[in-house]
Amino acid sequence: MLARPTTPAARLIAALDTPDPARAAGWARALGRDVGLVKVGLELFVAHGPSAVAAVAEAGTPVFLDLKLHDIPNTVAGATRSAATLGVAMLTLHAGGGEAMIAAAREAAEKAAGTAGAMRPMLLAVTVLTSLGAADLAATGVAGGPAQQVLRLGQLAIAAGADGLVCSAHEVAPLRATLGPDVALVVPGIRPAGADAGDQKRVMTPEQAVAAGADWLVLGRPLTGAPDPAEAARAIAASLA
Repeated sequence: MLARPTTPAARLIAALDTPDPARAAGWARALGRDVGLVKVGLELFVAHGPSAVAAVAEAGTPVFLDLKLHDIPNTVAGATRSAATLGVAMLTLHAGGGEAMIAAAREAAEKAAGTAGAMRPMLLAVTVLTSLGAADLAATGVAGGPAQQVLRLGQLAIAAGADGLVCSAHEVAPLRATLGPDVALVVPGIRPAGADAGDQKRVMTPEQAVAAGADWLVLGRPLTGAPDPAEAARAIAASLA
């Protein structure tokens, strides 16, 4: 399984949000050693499937496959099994799928990796999307706000076999206090000081997120929207040094 990051650059995950595999592969090549992983999300994977992962992986940077799997346990186990054969370093599923679903995914990932003689992907449970605020959760029937829901789902997911969590930077400190230092925390909604928050509601700067205890930081538009993505990544890494 992927080791925890030991350098500022290794903390950075570049989100390759495009339906064009050639463009995504170009970003992956440009960012090279300036990030720890590159992320293939739903937009690219739905458009091109496993071939998109292969195109991005040619750059040599570990791939984070962000599909946020959420279905009955048997279906998620099957999808996890397929994803594990692609050689990805990280895979996401929704913590809201419940204990049985997460446990099934963990078992499937271990078996698939063992059969293929490959590294098992780190299974990350998504708690509450960073685009959701307290009012959004209340509209879906969830009381107590994002922090309470993240803690509830985080504890459930780790107990069921997830290796780590995807959460906003605002929940990192309470998760660390509750779950300890060994749980991997991957944080989207990261925006350098002065950057547009876009559709994110619970955001922090890279420096604030790492100070709170985040392991990896997911950055999309601040990198891929920059005139020089590699230089943008180096500047963010330097701010964390």
